Amino acid sequence: MSLVLDPAAQDLLFREARTANTFTDEPVTDEQVQAIYDLVKYGPTAFNQSPLRITLVRSPEARERLVAHMAEGNRPKTAAAPLVAILSADNEFHEELPELFPHFPQAKDAFFSERPVREGAATLNAALQAAYFIVGVRAAGLAAGPMTGFDFEGVRKEFLDDDHTPLMVVNIGRPGPDAWFPRSPRLAYDQVVTTV
Repeated sequence: MSLVLDPAAQDLLFREARTANTFTDEPVTDEQVQAIYDLVKYGPTAFNQSPLRITLVRSPEARERLVAHMAEGNRPKTAAAPLVAILSADNEFHEELPELFPHFPQAKDAFFSERPVREGAATLNAALQAAYFIVGVRAAGLAAGPMTGFDFEGVRKEFLDDDHTPLMVVNIGRPGPDAWFPRSPRLAYDQVVTTV
């Protein structure tokens, strides 16, 4: 059985998609980011909780503050990318549930009244949304460079607050020269899928 998605789109989103390590200086516009969000906001989350929050780092001053918290090998990439997004999980997502899950607004208190429960749910579901965000960046014809090599607590203190947990930093833009490392191997189907 073949996939419904056009083969060129399959390549763009998956087979040819890579983590970019260099970028051109072509800017990423607010309109492009809005278009990406307007596509990926439909990705599923439990109770439609939608805990992902996106902090766009555009100003030179903010970029300098972020670069200081990146792992040494990631600093040049983050310094040079046209746009950088800090993706975080909002641990107070439950406050939006009466609007986002209107057929059961009591879910806010019935399931998410305790902070540790919210933190677990927020991290899992925001990570799912982050994956959709990366695919959305690719769908916009841009390259994404997601990274977890940074000082999480430093980034939280510098850009977020106690109610947000940083998940990853994503460099965004058009790929530059030598943007791609060689493709690493993948596990075979029978190494991953088990039928019971």
